[in-house]
Amino acid sequence: MDLDALLPEYDVSDEVALTVAAPPERTFEALLAVDMIELGRTRPLIGVLGALRLLPEVIMHMLHGEHVASPPEHMRLLDTADQPPEEGGWTLLTLEPGRALALGLVGRFWRPVIEYAHVAAEDFTAFDEPNYAKTIYALSVEPLPGDRSLLRGVMRTATTDDHARTWFRRYWTFGVGPGAHLLVEGLLDDARQQAERVIVPA
Repeated sequence: MDLDALLPEYDVSDEVALTVAAPPERTFEALLAVDMIELGRTRPLIGVLGALRLLPEVIMHMLHGEHVASPPEHMRLLDTADQPPEEGGWTLLTLEPGRALALGLVGRFWRPVIEYAHVAAEDFTAFDEPNYAKTIYALSVEPLPGDRSLLRGVMRTATTDDHARTWFRRYWTFGVGPGAHLLVEGLLDDARQQAERVIVPA
């Protein structure tokens, strides 16, 4: 995956990489199979971080007497492309079966209630409306010797002007950066465990 083609210039970047004792095909299948709702249940801190992203939106709807959508029973990476950003959705930017995928999100993440821009995949790289930040999560699997794999998650965020850059850096520095790292680390570790799990016949 050519990350520079998706987001050639960026303000912050973070990466997580794990070695998996399983071949790339099985590792990628495990990555796509991770249920992020279940991940939040089994890893409470990740569940809290995920809930905090949506909480202001929920409160705003409640204060206005609006219906609050029930959370889905399951949410896998490709499922996020079917959800609006306000409900935890992302835009699927690229998908290379068996190898990689990238998800994107555009918003004013530093606002108490995040203001999202609904940007199609083909418009993501060129989007430059003022006072926004563009984030990508690129997840990939690379072969290693000995039937093993390298599972990587790269996060990049670019801002569209100086005002957005100032606010996003504050938002990122005061706790959001480590939280985003923890979320991706948990996602990849769960995929690793699933890929390495040996099913013993009954």
